[in-house]
Amino acid sequence: MANAAAARRGSSSMMATVATPGAASVKRLTSPEEELLKNTDVFIFDCDGVIWRGDSLIDKVPSVLEKLRAMGKRMFFVTNNSTKSRKGYKSKFSSLGLDVQDEEIFSSSFAAAAYLEQKNFKATGKKVYVIGEVGIGEELDLIGVPHIGGPADKGKTIELTPGYALEIDHDVGAVVVGFDRHFNYHKIQYAQLAINENGAEFIATNMDAVTHLTDAQEWAGAGSMVGCIKGCTGKEPTLVGKPSPLMIDYIVYKYKIPKDKICMVGDRLDTDILFGKDNGLKTVLTLSGVTSEEKLLGAANKIHPDFFVSSIADFFP
Repeated sequence: MANAAAARRGSSSMMATVATPGAASVKRLTSPEEELLKNTDVFIFDCDGVIWRGDSLIDKVPSVLEKLRAMGKRMFFVTNNSTKSRKGYKSKFSSLGLDVQDEEIFSSSFAAAAYLEQKNFKATGKKVYVIGEVGIGEELDLIGVPHIGGPADKGKTIELTPGYALEIDHDVGAVVVGFDRHFNYHKIQYAQLAINENGAEFIATNMDAVTHLTDAQEWAGAGSMVGCIKGCTGKEPTLVGKPSPLMIDYIVYKYKIPKDKICMVGDRLDTDILFGKDNGLKTVLTLSGVTSEEKLLGAANKIHPDFFVSSIADFFP
C-alpha cells in the first residue's frame, strides 16, 4: 500500500509549487510553522482518509494531534460518514487510542438531526423515513424525532404481483438518505412514494461518490444512494454534510471563532476543500485519502487548496 501511495503522489511532489496548464499554482506545504500553524487557531479535520482509512490509523496521526493540542490549537473532527452517531464515533476514536471529546465530533448524521431541529420538525408531529444505518436514528432519538426505516428495513423485498401497491406511513414528513450497505428496492420505492406523494422533504447526509470503508480499496459512497432517490423523484435533496455550510456555521456560532483563524484539512476536493473555500477558511488537502496528486494538479481540476501535504504528518516534519 505504501508503494502504491508513493506512486500515486508522483515525482512532482518534490516541488514546492506546481503549475499545470489551465490550472492555478498549487503549493505544497514546506514551512508549516510560518505558512500555517502560527496564523491558525482551529483545525477542522475530515476523518476518513485523513485520520484513518477504514479501521486503521494513518501513520503519525496521534503525535500530530498531541503536538497541536500542546500548541493550544482547538480541533474538530468532521465526517460525512453517517453510519455512526457522535457517540459511535467517540467509541471509534477511543478504540484507535485517540482522546477526542464528544463536542469535537461532527458527523453528517448529527448534521441531519441539527437541521431538522433548526426547522422545529418535531413540532410538526411528522416522522422521518431513514435510508441509512444506526447513526442517523441515534441522532434523531437525541432530539426526540420519531423515525422509521433504517436498519429495520434491511432485507425487505417487494413482490411485483398484479394489483400490488406498497403502503407507506402518511405521517412521514422527511426522508433522510445516508450511506446504507443494505440499500434495497423496498427502500427506494418507500422513499419515492414519501417524497412524490406525501411531499416529504428529501435530505441527504452527503453526496460522496466513494468512501474508505476498508483500507484496501474505495467503496461506493452515499452519493450512489442519494443519486438513486434523485433519479426516481426528480428532486434535488437538501444537503446537510460537506460542502454544505451547516456544520461550519454551527461551529462558528457556538464557539465564536473567526473564520480566518480556521483551517479545513481533508482528502476530497469536491467536499472538504470546497467546504473550506466556500466558507472562507484556510484549506489543506492531504494525499492520504481519495485524491491523487495527479488529479489535484491536473488541468481539469478547478478546486485548489491553499496547500497540499502527503499526510498531516507534514505539519511537523
